[in-house]
Amino acid sequence: MIQEVVIGGVGMVPFRKPGKSDSYDLMGAAAARNALRDAGITYAAVEQAFVGYVYGDSCAGQAALYHLDINGIPIFNVNNNCASGSSAFALATQAVESGAVECALALGFEQDAGVTEKTLAAISAKARRNRIGTDYRTDL
Repeated sequence: MIQEVVIGGVGMVPFRKPGKSDSYDLMGAAAARNALRDAGITYAAVEQAFVGYVYGDSCAGQAALYHLDINGIPIFNVNNNCASGSSAFALATQAVESGAVECALALGFEQDAGVTEKTLAAISAKARRNRIGTDYRTDL
């Protein structure tokens, strides 16, 4: 049986130019703190957390939530490029709908790595070469 899902709270932090904001872990912690406050609950109610981001360390979700003393629960890091935040939300929704948990936290954040147009063009060119196999070594 599918459980009803309720969005209990929402939290945001200001969007700023690259280099003008706090580090991703502090921004994520602030957004999560705001969402918990908005929902009127404490961390103790959260049974699982799903954290979406693209640029960050492999355990960026843990780094952000540890600032709130959120530990001892599964924290799933989600990297799905532009859909990372919505994927984290979808997974949190599924966890509640399935009855696996009663309360899940979905969090998404990003810290611009200062990627320039030139860098994006180089990444794109490398990806195109990889698709057609021109970057693969043949002497192995």
